[in-house]
Amino acid sequence: MEIEKERGISVTSSVLQFNYDGYCINILDTPGHQDFSEDTYRTLMAADSAVMVIDGSKGVEAQTRKLFKVCVMRHIPIFTFINKMDRDANDTFDLLDEIEKELGIATCPINWPIGSGKRFRGVYDRNTNKVLTFSDTMKGTKEGIEEEIDLDDPHLMDVVDEEQKEQLLEEIELLDGASAEFDQELVSKGELSPVFFGSALTNFGVETFLRHFLNMTSSPLPRKADCGIVDPMKEDFSAFVFKIQANMNKAHRDRIAFMRICSGRFDAGMEVYHVQGDKKMRLSQPQQMMASDRHVVDEAFAGDIIGVFDPGIFSIGDTVCTPGKKFAYEGIPTFAPEHFARVRLLDSMKRKQFVKGINQIAQEGAIQIFQEYKGGMEEIIVGVVGVLQFDVLKYRLENEYNVDIRLENLPYEHIRWIANKEEVDVDRIAGTSDMKKVMDLKGNPLLLFVNPWSVGMVEERNENLKLEEFSRN
Repeated sequence: MEIEKERGISVTSSVLQFNYDGYCINILDTPGHQDFSEDTYRTLMAADSAVMVIDGSKGVEAQTRKLFKVCVMRHIPIFTFINKMDRDANDTFDLLDEIEKELGIATCPINWPIGSGKRFRGVYDRNTNKVLTFSDTMKGTKEGIEEEIDLDDPHLMDVVDEEQKEQLLEEIELLDGASAEFDQELVSKGELSPVFFGSALTNFGVETFLRHFLNMTSSPLPRKADCGIVDPMKEDFSAFVFKIQANMNKAHRDRIAFMRICSGRFDAGMEVYHVQGDKKMRLSQPQQMMASDRHVVDEAFAGDIIGVFDPGIFSIGDTVCTPGKKFAYEGIPTFAPEHFARVRLLDSMKRKQFVKGINQIAQEGAIQIFQEYKGGMEEIIVGVVGVLQFDVLKYRLENEYNVDIRLENLPYEHIRWIANKEEVDVDRIAGTSDMKKVMDLKGNPLLLFVNPWSVGMVEERNENLKLEEFSRN
């Protein structure tokens, strides 16, 4: 997206696949900013492992804390790559201590940096007792020359100075005595994070990380469905939709549904059953991505991510499977919005484009839209997890749908879904002065509140009312 280039941040997850050393690796690159953590959570639902990239000079940032909590909810292996070691970095022990204290996960350094910034000389591998030397490159345009040197080899003194070698030996001794030992079982449970150091921009340490990662991670994991656990090695094809993205190609105004294949084999043109839509269909234009390039795929297997053309029939969390089977994978939770705004259309002649645009962006899960209780689409309220999503909404409506809007911030900060709507007369709910009734796109009633204590007061005043903070797609 152009807004990503302008702001220098990711606002949506991207997907790419590549082959390395006989393995097929699917990478889901998620936004790092906390305002887009909902997109990150949905994407993590499709992942089997997570790589946490930490800036060596900044340590654990606010958004890292929030996104890490998302990883813990999934109980998946978490690998840590401390990046930008070619710039002045914080003390290495302080970085590890911060990760353990802030995030509550034990760490086990697999390699160890020698210096940082202009004095960065490479990393020491704790398993092989060898030093992998660093040489600067044309910032990622080519691979630097890396050399492996034994710790006892006199040639090492041509790379590091006496002070650096002495410090390295002291730190190795301290590490061996104080750091957690590597335990594959704890790594698999997400309770121990292997730590690596390097500089991604200069291609240093990335391949080392990749080799270790492939040894420590697993093949596609089983998935939970309403029929029980689904084995990825099962012959029957099944997948679920974890992301929808409109206008990836502005020239064609396309809409892509991204699916994680959970079991079996997918063949282009095969007939599948869309569980939520209750109908058989053929998935159109199956494709895989590598950065901005796309290619049509003839086949894909469990663990792969494919994108298919979506004419507007898929929703996030939908399941597709082999005809004759009927089960659904666990729904993907919808985060409760924390910021709300009323949307005003500046040009009433563009009402059609506006409704189409805001609905499509809502179906992607980038925003949640609500309307006045028992009202129509004349008055639209938008809810987001982070305020930056308002900027993205305004930008996309303007650039993709040629619609200008004005956003009026509302004071509400808390939202609750009515869990037992069939048993409650919503019209007769005894509310508080700061409560507002709204409906989502599916006609479900919700309550907005300014103050958190009002939620409890409304529950006390209405004995049979059950309120929930999360909704499931």
